[in-house]
Amino acid sequence: MTLETAREYALSVRQILALDRIAAGDPEVIAAADHLDNPVRWVHVAEAADVGVMLSGGEMILTTGVLLAGDVRGQTAYIESLYRAEAAALVLGLGRAFPAPPQDMRRAAERYGLPMVVLHRPFPFAELTEEVQSRLVRRKYAAVSLSEGIRTALTGLITAGAPLQSLLDEIAAHSACPVVVTNLAHRVLATAGERPAVDDVLRDWDRIARQPGEIDGEGWVRAGLGGRGERWGSVVLCGYRGDGASGRLLAARAAEALVLHRMLAGSAASWEEQSAQCLLADLVSGVVPARQLLPRARAAGLPVNLRTFVPLVVRDLEPAQVERVLRLLGLSGLIAELAENATTVLLSLARDQAADPLAAHFAARLRAETGARAVVTAGPARTGWDDVPEALREALHVAEAVAGAPPGLPAVVRLRDVRLRGLVRLLRDDPRVQSFAERELDGLLCADDAEALLPVLRTYLATGRNKSRTAQLHHMSRPALYRRLETIETLLGVALDDFEQAASVHIALLAHDAQRGT
Repeated sequence: MTLETAREYALSVRQILALDRIAAGDPEVIAAADHLDNPVRWVHVAEAADVGVMLSGGEMILTTGVLLAGDVRGQTAYIESLYRAEAAALVLGLGRAFPAPPQDMRRAAERYGLPMVVLHRPFPFAELTEEVQSRLVRRKYAAVSLSEGIRTALTGLITAGAPLQSLLDEIAAHSACPVVVTNLAHRVLATAGERPAVDDVLRDWDRIARQPGEIDGEGWVRAGLGGRGERWGSVVLCGYRGDGASGRLLAARAAEALVLHRMLAGSAASWEEQSAQCLLADLVSGVVPARQLLPRARAAGLPVNLRTFVPLVVRDLEPAQVERVLRLLGLSGLIAELAENATTVLLSLARDQAADPLAAHFAARLRAETGARAVVTAGPARTGWDDVPEALREALHVAEAVAGAPPGLPAVVRLRDVRLRGLVRLLRDDPRVQSFAERELDGLLCADDAEALLPVLRTYLATGRNKSRTAQLHHMSRPALYRRLETIETLLGVALDDFEQAASVHIALLAHDAQRGT
């Protein structure tokens, strides 16, 4: 074990002086009391006047000073040699050699910042060395055990293909404090730990995130995340209550595991994407009240004070394409794929920005940049955070309702634009709607040529019963179309020229398609 590593698990001078064993010697600190946090990695009994040449740093020297009595110059040189050897402290037992604290040694120790302690009563040095060495060995063993324990647990999770959150939960369990993963911009990507404690951390994240090292002495321990010459973030133990060495060890082991997990993930969603996805999914689900998610949103980099929130859903474009356009326009927002082929965007706009024109501009720029006919749907703009979940759900509902819709939709589709189709999608899981759809379409669905007839019926009704347009879209002659429509009417037992009957079949077909995700 290197000197630096040994010091990691050392006891401080202050901790040793607090031991019951040394109290029997009636210790008194007579110099450099402001250096009592010096780490002690070993206790050494030495009476040699040139003990400094035998030290390697971090030792607490116990002596009676028998060889220094009466030699003022030697006493000063002795203190200087201890200082140069980076000794942690000097403990002098008063007695025959020094009946009272030597003032020359005290002044030299004060000058060099070397803690000097005198024992006013005779005290067996062997008892103190035994006590301290035993404690040091136990601390080193506990550190090794902790290191191997968390490494084994995290390696097992990685081997089993566990998600990032499982690793963080394991780290939080070992450290017994909140754990936060951030990117280089100090945005929170993931958290673990007891929810109230995590929320307390995130509530003040803007203030504390950029402070280096341990913050306010409250056990904040950071370790960098990176590999292959690149750094991409940090893992932070927030308020770790153990000793500093154990905290740094835990953070280092956590960082090793997280880097390995990210490298093995390959092309899987980045931590930034996972973070946005978890937050937006929690907002949409409503399982966690929106108010409780506000600290997470703020820590994730979403502006939340005096803002207007605009939920959008972009169909048939990858999140990376959507994010690129968002950045080009200089807009703030969270992006995640909450449904297949549908990228959800929660825009955060300044109160003086017009939500509807900006949404339209975003949709136009999206199509111009990607060269695709992307469908953009929107929920209502909201200025209150508590109203965001319902607005998000509406945007997702509209995005689902426009699937398979005829052309001619506006640039940004809203609830009012999906009309009957949106209502049917909303009610598709109602048993009464399902029963109605099956009853209306039963004859056609059971037919041998249902797969050929259903698309014709769907187009015919979607085009407002326009036979010419239907024949054109299906590349068939008018007589051939008439024969198919007659077959459909016979199977269904309806007259499609009758508006009410046609409307009933149309609603049933919309419900049928909605139930099957068509």
